[in-house]
Amino acid sequence: MLLSAKSLGLTIGQLLFSDLSFTLNPGDILGLIAANGRGKSSLLRCLAGQAEPTAGEITRARGATIALAEQDPSDLGATFRDTVLQGLADPEGEFWRADILLDELEVPQGFRDLPLGQLSGGWQRTALLARAAVSEPSVLLLDEPTNHLDLSRIALLQRWLKGRTVIVASHDRAFLDAVTTRSLFLRASESRLFALPYTPARLALAEADAARDRQHSNDLAKADQLRRQAAKLKNIGINSGSDLLVVKTKQLKERAEKIEAEARPAHREGSAGAIKLNPTGSHAKALVSLMDAEIRGEKPLYRTGTLWIEPGDRVVILGANGTGKSRLVARVLAAIQAPDPSIKVTPSLVLGHSGQGLEQLPPKSTPFDLVMAHRTGDGPARSLLAEAGIRTDMQTKPLGLLSGGQRARLAMLLLRLTAPNFYLLDEPTNHLDIEGQEALEAELLKPQAACLLVSHDRAFVRVVGNRFWEIRGKKLVEVDGPEAFFAAQTG
Repeated sequence: MLLSAKSLGLTIGQLLFSDLSFTLNPGDILGLIAANGRGKSSLLRCLAGQAEPTAGEITRARGATIALAEQDPSDLGATFRDTVLQGLADPEGEFWRADILLDELEVPQGFRDLPLGQLSGGWQRTALLARAAVSEPSVLLLDEPTNHLDLSRIALLQRWLKGRTVIVASHDRAFLDAVTTRSLFLRASESRLFALPYTPARLALAEADAARDRQHSNDLAKADQLRRQAAKLKNIGINSGSDLLVVKTKQLKERAEKIEAEARPAHREGSAGAIKLNPTGSHAKALVSLMDAEIRGEKPLYRTGTLWIEPGDRVVILGANGTGKSRLVARVLAAIQAPDPSIKVTPSLVLGHSGQGLEQLPPKSTPFDLVMAHRTGDGPARSLLAEAGIRTDMQTKPLGLLSGGQRARLAMLLLRLTAPNFYLLDEPTNHLDIEGQEALEAELLKPQAACLLVSHDRAFVRVVGNRFWEIRGKKLVEVDGPEAFFAAQTG
């Protein structure tokens, strides 16, 4: 045993979890699963010794060390290498450890001396992972490690984690299935632990909850039957004056009350915020037509050939990192906003756009102002925001104070109010919990929805996509499905 939690509980404004007990043994990779705002990051900080639980105790094996890789860097001015060196007790004497690890994680030499602020979100995550891992801790705690990583980096991380002892909080279903050996579903009460990867563990959880529901219904039915028997005996006892029947009536009522008190319904997970879109149809034959457009970065990247998107098409762009997926999204966005002879857009197109960094949300605006811009009334605006998981006290505060999950849900709400017939989405599942991802999938699968999207979330792509465009060399080509690309990227 390297780490154990006993009867752990945490309340921060609200009860996040209680009576949580588990142990972590060498080689375990434990997936930590819960909706946004339900205490995953807080639990990791408690396990790392950075915060104190409200109740219970955490025991670490003698000599065991624990390191936490958080989601976001606090110092964007520090270089990649200096960030990693912060994880060493003696950075000057042990600098070689950092170089070895950066080689293992395949960090390009040219990135190592750049400030984190000049690097992508994926490389920032890699720097925080390396800082936590460089001292070779006994237990590594990871908070959403795959956010902003492309498939090749996710595959490298999956290989690198093998043989290590890890607790990982993640909403990436394919990643959890690939790396975890155990799954902990964190709940306010009665958290559930399974010695299974995510998908089979979730099926086991659903079966356990269904069995609990059946037992609860049976218990209530039995209690009701006992009460009806007690009522009959009471009437007979009153009419006959039998003390024995009065005692029997009391016993039946007490048994019914005990059964009712002990009967527990299955867990009902409260939503972190609803995601509902409002896709509208179009009578246009093609919403967007690519007429052999040239996609460029600092130099030409590829040509699109002749392709088009019709109503009902859900097109996924596949390509390695840096090949120009987001540049195609940006080019289509620009063509919707101003004429482009190489990308034709039907005049009836109504756009719903969400960028990778949610850059369409002005950071100084408030959620209330953004919703009110769609001409909703004061009351409806507040109701819509509450439904999307944004509390009343946060609705009139700057967006920068919202969590990533809240901002993602706000972005989806604004798409809903736009009522588009074409969605342009770049990494839309970033920051969404599994419940949110599945809700977004269901909305995009509605018959009216059409979209062009980029995503590194394999589970999301497999569910949503019905057409696939892959960047191969200097060309964009249509392929039958994503699996060959996934296999090539993940090795």
